Amino acid sequence: MILFDHDDDKPREECGVFGIYGNPEASLYAALGLHALQHRGQEACGITTYDGKRFPSERHMGLVGDHFGGDLRTRLPGYAAIGHNRYSTQGRPMLRNIQPIFADLSFGGFAVAHNGNLTNARELRHQLVRDGAIFQSTMDTEVILHLVARSPKPRFMDRLVDALQQIEGGYALVGLTGKKLIGARDPIGLRPLVIGKLGTAYVLASETCALDIIGAQFVREVENGEMVVITDDGIESIRAFPPRASSPCIFEYVYFARPDSIVQGRSIYEVRRRMGHQLAMETPADADVIVPVPDSGVPAALGFSEASGIPFGMGIIRNHYVGRTFIQPTQIGRQAAISKKHSPNRAVLEGKRVILVDDSIVRGNTSKKIVQMVREAGAKEVHLRSASPPIVNPDFYGIDMAAKSELFAAIHTHEEMVAELKVDSLGFLSVPGLYKAIGEPVRNNMQPQFADHCFTGDYPTPLVDHQHDESDKERQLSLLDDT
Repeated sequence: MILFDHDDDKPREECGVFGIYGNPEASLYAALGLHALQHRGQEACGITTYDGKRFPSERHMGLVGDHFGGDLRTRLPGYAAIGHNRYSTQGRPMLRNIQPIFADLSFGGFAVAHNGNLTNARELRHQLVRDGAIFQSTMDTEVILHLVARSPKPRFMDRLVDALQQIEGGYALVGLTGKKLIGARDPIGLRPLVIGKLGTAYVLASETCALDIIGAQFVREVENGEMVVITDDGIESIRAFPPRASSPCIFEYVYFARPDSIVQGRSIYEVRRRMGHQLAMETPADADVIVPVPDSGVPAALGFSEASGIPFGMGIIRNHYVGRTFIQPTQIGRQAAISKKHSPNRAVLEGKRVILVDDSIVRGNTSKKIVQMVREAGAKEVHLRSASPPIVNPDFYGIDMAAKSELFAAIHTHEEMVAELKVDSLGFLSVPGLYKAIGEPVRNNMQPQFADHCFTGDYPTPLVDHQHDESDKERQLSLLDDT
């Protein structure tokens, strides 16, 4: 089943990946890199290294800092490592679904981890099982491993290319053999992957913030459809697919990437601040204070304040020390979780006309509680603004996005949303406005510069596994019963 963080009611990225080759403290750097990528997945984490003979590995439920510390160099020795943070969109939360995954194949050991979802994983899994494959997890990542193992190609890299050419969807992949660290992105670059250098060692990571934390120098992004192979001889680029225009996921700018990361040469913080500028121009309102929904709404709220001339105020305080209530069994539990995580700052809100700025609205549950909390703190008016367009379509490429029937903007008219949220007004950033904030003058409607299907319905790849009614969604995920 697909899981949602009922506490935050936000779209969730599947994971973050990290790899390093050529440093005797590879596991320590991998742990630091995963710590910087913790926002991309908090459910589980894992690291696999290579020490010249073996592939030591640890996989744990929970946060990186809770498990990867102390004598890590002794526990996970080696000069190369890959790591993974997980937030499940394919496969339920249990130990066998934690990456990296490893197998001894005919050419030697191979460990792999990936960020994203394969949109034809179910079809491929059916074929593999019919041919005798035995699956040990419900992750679509394992499909890649089986395809590599069963490829008729003689050389490992040819086998990997053969496997990747059979899959559809969005992915950023890191793999480790006894001689190579490999990174690969899908043909249109849906999921991010960057290259860095730490002394003579090469680094792969989902975001530049993971390079910054270890002091690595940013080299470049892995391009769409590119595979990079890092060995003792350096780095080699392989083009595994025919050239295609890139179409990276637009939600990296809206929500996923950390504000201090750089994506496609653009500062995420500055893009989000410009989203707030544009939102203020498109959806103005008379108010006394601009209040962000923390933490993700802060840059856009600052931009809204700058463009509108209305003062910025921290009217909501987030408690960062409340543990994640990943799934609350009842609605009462969900409401309690929201109230524990966010507290009103009455001094900022009382008697004021408030504009609340959030990065997005998915199911609407958290928005309703935040609005109610602000009103109870004495706000005279509450105007809600979303720094992204209405989310009206689900995602199948690695975002933990609700089914269409659960998406607030997909099942309500604008007037119904205003009534449900109990706000004085509601505004969303337009799709053209979002493109402008990112730095694109206009959206290319024939070939969009970004994967914006959650807003527009223009899916960039075939959805082989998802040509079914939503009632069939549970069968899309696996042939295994994770009980």
